[in-house]
Amino acid sequence: MPQPKSKVSRSRRGMRRSHSAIERPSEANCSNCNAIIVSHRVCPECGYYKGKEVVRKH
Repeated sequence: MPQPKSKVSRSRRGMRRSHSAIERPSEANCSNCNAIIVSHRVCPECGYYKGKEVVRKH
């Protein structure tokens, strides 16, 4: 099995992995109740998505 020609330094390895970080999901405000929600998800507070009631909250 082939082996690397030379050792990859910590700096070079880190530069290669610099774009691999996990990003936080983008947040938005609910159009119905103005709560902070994750984009493209049903609002956990009121159950609305894109101005329509999707989940009935009691």
